[in-house]
Amino acid sequence: MTRFIEIVEVGARDGLQNEKAILEVADKVELISRLEACGVRRQEVVSFVNPRRVPQMAGAEEIMAALPADKTRSRIGLVLNERGWDRCLAGACDEANVVVCASDGFGIRNQGASVSEQLDTLAAIAGRKSAGGGPPITLTISVAFGCPFDGEVSEDMVVSIARAGAALNVDEIALADTIGVADPWTVRRRVEAVQSVTGDTPLRLHFHDTRNTGLANAYAGVEAGVSILDASVGGLGGCPFAPNATGNIGTEDLVYMLERAGFETGLDLDKLIETAGWIGGRINKTPASSLSRAGAFPMPAPA
Repeated sequence: MTRFIEIVEVGARDGLQNEKAILEVADKVELISRLEACGVRRQEVVSFVNPRRVPQMAGAEEIMAALPADKTRSRIGLVLNERGWDRCLAGACDEANVVVCASDGFGIRNQGASVSEQLDTLAAIAGRKSAGGGPPITLTISVAFGCPFDGEVSEDMVVSIARAGAALNVDEIALADTIGVADPWTVRRRVEAVQSVTGDTPLRLHFHDTRNTGLANAYAGVEAGVSILDASVGGLGGCPFAPNATGNIGTEDLVYMLERAGFETGLDLDKLIETAGWIGGRINKTPASSLSRAGAFPMPAPA
């Protein structure tokens, strides 16, 4: 196979937001730089949220200011509201990841807004971009496979939000299994349903490995034709507003699976494993990813 799968690294944002350790700006910048040295081209690096609610995400503006300009990289900022969009613009992010939750229960707890209100916010941001410019927008539909408060999330709800995003001409749509409840068969059906209403808008998938289905879900997405996947170095991650929400699929685990099958990712597996160990040391936590424990294969010949 020669098909390229783009991996969007989310370790510096989603990977750190649920950890007890709160890193200094310099450590976050070093993590981002190390991941770019691994070959990462697109990376979610900051979250424009209230640091009183998510103290791990403090220092977003300082992080963006500290990153050297590089037109070959895309640094993404997470945006939940128009204030976040203003900060994203001021911070000169290369992309904005605007979140709409697929359930009222999660939206109210995570963003203080219902699904309808979040869609209004997305429309306002898209309108401002159209009128005054701004970075490309990804619409991320969170809890797209299940909500910790409202339970099952219907396919119709997810498709409706995706249709609204496509009508607003967002640049990309992402389906996020925020609490790790999806299965490969549902992933395939949901991808096909969303693609039926979004036309040529690129689709991206974001999986958590809470129930040990993350890589299987990534496989199902690739088989369904998706070529953009999120992952977090070391398998770090989780949501502070979702009970028992654990990490994303590990970037090194995903790279290993894809490249063993012959897909291309452009990422350096050995450097990813090294980076996973480094960040694990900084937050005093053993990386959850399997490759951090077992290493790659074939193994190097003994000296």
